[in-house]
Formats: sequence, structure tokens, C-alpha cells
Amino acid sequence: MNKFTTFSVAILASTFTIQAQDINQAKKAIDAEQFETAKTMLKSIIKDKPSNGAAFFTLGNVYLTQNVQDSAKIYFDRGLTASDEGKLNYIGLGQMDLDKSDLTSAQSKFAMATKDMRKKDFQEYIYVARAYMNADKPDYKTAITTLNKGVAYNAQDAQLQLALGDAYYGDSKQNEAYVAYRNAFQADNTLLRAKMQLGVLLKGAKSYDEALKAYNEVIALNPNYGPVYRELAETYYKIARNKPSQAAANYKIAMGHYDKYMSLTDYSIHSRMRRADFLILIEDYVALEAEANKMIELDKVNPRIYRYLGYAAYKNGNVDVAIKSLKNFITAPGNKAIALDYLYLGLTKIKKGTSADELTIEPAAFEAGMVDIKKSIEMEPLAVQELSEVGKKLFGQKLYSETAAIFEFGANTAESTSYLDDNVYYGLAIYYANINKAKGVQVDAVALQKADAAFDKVLVASPTYLEAYLYKARTNRLLEKDDLMVKNYEDYVAKTTELGAEELAKPAIKTKIVECYNNMAASFANTDKAKAIEYFKKTLALDPENSYAADSIKILK
Repeated sequence: MNKFTTFSVAILASTFTIQAQDINQAKKAIDAEQFETAKTMLKSIIKDKPSNGAAFFTLGNVYLTQNVQDSAKIYFDRGLTASDEGKLNYIGLGQMDLDKSDLTSAQSKFAMATKDMRKKDFQEYIYVARAYMNADKPDYKTAITTLNKGVAYNAQDAQLQLALGDAYYGDSKQNEAYVAYRNAFQADNTLLRAKMQLGVLLKGAKSYDEALKAYNEVIALNPNYGPVYRELAETYYKIARNKPSQAAANYKIAMGHYDKYMSLTDYSIHSRMRRADFLILIEDYVALEAEANKMIELDKVNPRIYRYLGYAAYKNGNVDVAIKSLKNFITAPGNKAIALDYLYLGLTKIKKGTSADELTIEPAAFEAGMVDIKKSIEMEPLAVQELSEVGKKLFGQKLYSETAAIFEFGANTAESTSYLDDNVYYGLAIYYANINKAKGVQVDAVALQKADAAFDKVLVASPTYLEAYLYKARTNRLLEKDDLMVKNYEDYVAKTTELGAEELAKPAIKTKIVECYNNMAASFANTDKAKAIEYFKKTLALDPENSYAADSIKILK
């Protein structure tokens, strides 16, 4: 769930007696995701009434939503001294503690914010629950427990039910989330966020047509409610991913809805960043690079822009721009670099060291890139999934040693969706790297043993992938382990024979079985001539013109 989705409605919960209308207008702007407008309103309220602690808290939360922690902390700290509801700001500071994984400090601040609550108060519980939900590592179960304290006092409150819906949704309790969202909208039929979230639930269940219908019902109530167009955009993105043949058309529709969302919110640097995030999702890197350059014109010092420019430049082949931009982002003080930042930096370094004909890579450039890639995977093991297509391209370029180095990460990450493919390519790359060694150069026995182990993993994950037996045999032949080679070839012949005469009659299969018989025969030539002749005769039964088998029988006799 998007952070600003869960936060924006939290601010709607309470009613203030001082400058209530102005606060309510700011909250409406936040719910509509017009954050710059809301910030202007809130700063005006604070200027006119510095004692309004709720305004400081609300403004600090807007900055948290925009990932501007320094500004958020400034307003939370200032808000603590406000005489009217200043303690709310402990909740904002508590969320910042959660972001730093300091649970003890966060709980202490939440306790300070709630210790003087009147018996029937419950709004603070909503704020605390949303802090748990909006933290970098959300804790939805604690949020639900916190919200249930408020349910005891006012179970029908629309904002409380909306928060419960978000918490249940985050905790993957779809039925409970549906009930809470429905209750929220029934309690307040102007609460479009709750009705929209019913569509979000349908999107999550892959009921895309029903989700679109739900969003259109929201638009019928208010065609200028911006967030619903963002949800429409993200739903069409999901449709595109599930219907590859229609992806281009659905991506175009998605982008149209996202542009509509932008027109109804604002075109600030932060909203442009949200649009840039969406461009990454739909993989429109040409548009992303253009957007990043526009953002640099608006804000030359915001380091996050360099992440977008780095990603886009990498995808568009502008390696020097990509390297410079990603380094600028990663080294900027206060930035939180993620695995993908290092992954793209590493891959860009490798791309820069690749020759124009793509047949060679400078060893130093490859090693430098691998350092960043390794760091990326240490941060997020599933980043290996991003490497699969890169490895396959290297394999196609016959850069087998480099291919093996890339696929080794995924071959050892069982949770990866590309685990099977990665092991196949890892084993193949090592095998081909060794059979292509220059004459007189010794094979890499350690690597070949890893290849053999990779093919074992393939057979566990996919027992019907019979080619793995062949490549195990070929690998063990390079290792001069004839006993294992024979066993592997025997396994291939036995498993293939089980598939029936029609499979055995295929020319490609015949060729492979001939390979099995000839190599098994050769392995017995010096130790068991009768068995060697037996296997060569099996070859001739399949291929009477096979000169190697015929000549070998003559020699053995």
C-alpha cells in the first residue's frame, strides 16, 4: 500500500475547535494528495496560531509522506511546545523512531502522546496505528491491536473503520478489510477514500474488471477526486502485465490516467517523483529520462532525482550519465540507497566495459561491476531476479565465464522466481566455458563440480528436465569421472525410454542417445571390451552409418 494512501486519511480523523475550517480544508487537500497546497495552508495556520499543535503534527506528517525527514522533524519538534494538542507530535517523532528500528523509543513517545487521553477519546489511537502502518517496516498487527482500543469507545466512527480497513489490508486479511471499508463508507458517504479502497481490494484479488467498476463509481460521485485516477493507472498497469499481447495499449491507458491524476493534484517536484516511480513500473525509460531532466531543472539539489536519471540512462544505454547519476545519488548525505541502486550501477560499469561488438568485456570493468552487484544482493537477496535477462544476454554473446559469474548469485537463491533457470544457465555457462578453453589449458575442476551440483538442483526442481542428465554426463566427462559419466548417461537413456517409442524416434533424441552409447562404450574400451562392443552395437542399431562406432568395434575385436 502506498505510504501516502494510508497517511492521507489519518489527518481527517479529529475535529479541532481552533481554526477548524482551515484545518479541514488542509485535510481535504491532503486526502486529494495535493500536498503542496496542504503545506501552504498549514504553514499559514501555524503562522497565525503557533499554539496549534495539530497543525504542526499534520504538516510534519505531510513531509514524512514526501520522505523529507529533516523538515518533518523540525515541525514535530516545534509542535511539542504548542499549547493546543502539542502532544500529538510525539506520535510523528515516534514514527521516525520506527523508521530507525528503535521500537523502545517509539513506544515511549506513543505513551507520552496518549497518557492524558480522556476516557472516551480514541483519535490518538488512529494516529498511533497509522504510525505503525506508515513506518518503513509496517507493523499491521500492532496497528490493529491499537485501533481495537478505539473500537471499544466508538466502533462506528468512519475514520476508525477506514484505518482498520487499511490495517487489515496490510495484514492480508481481505475479508475483514472489506467489511471495515464498507462500514466506513456507510458511516460517511462523503468518504471517497473508503469506497475507492474497495476497488483496491478487488485489484489485489486480480478482479480487474470489478475494480474498474468500483473506481468508476467513485468518479461518478466526484470526477475531480484525483487519487482514484492513480488507482486506475495502477490497475491498467496490472492488466498490462497479465495480458502481454495487449500491454502497449494498456500501458498507454494507464499513463493517461496517471496524467489525469497529476492534473488534479500538483506538478511539484514530489508529485513528479511519484510520476517517475510509475514510469519505472511501466518501463518507459525514455519518458523517465526526459522527466528526470525536467526535475533537475526544477530542483538541482534534490539527490533523489539522480536515481531516476541513473535508472533511465542505464536502460537507455547512456552509461556515463548513468554511472555519474547513480554515484551522485548513492554518495549524497542522508540518502537511503537501495539494492537496485547498486545493481544498476554495477551493471552499468559492466556495460561501459563491453566492446562495441559486445564480444568482450574488460576484466577490470567486469570486476568493478561485480563488486556493486554483490553489495546489491547482500542488501536484498531477491535482487538476483533482475540479473536473469542480463545473464541470458551474456550467454547469447558466448561470454560464458561472465555468464556464470552473473548466474551464480541466483543459482544459490532458492526463493528466487528464476531459481530453476538460473541453475540451468549457471551449469551450462561453466560447461561451455571449459569446453572452449584453449588447447592445453586445464579445465576448472572446482567450477565444473559447481556445474554438476547446479544440474542436480535443476533435477530436484524439475525432474522432467532430462537435458540435465546429459549435461551432468558431459561435465563429468570433462572431470574424467567416468563412473559418474556412465551413470548420468544411463539415467538419460532410461528416463527418455520411459517416454515411449514416439519420443525415441525423434531425430534429435536419437542423436543424444547415440552420444550416450558412444561415450559409455569409450569409457569401457580399456577395462571391459565386451561391454564397450555392446554399447557400440546399440549405437549402430540406431545409426548404422556411425563410423566411430563401426571403426571402434573393429579395433576392439
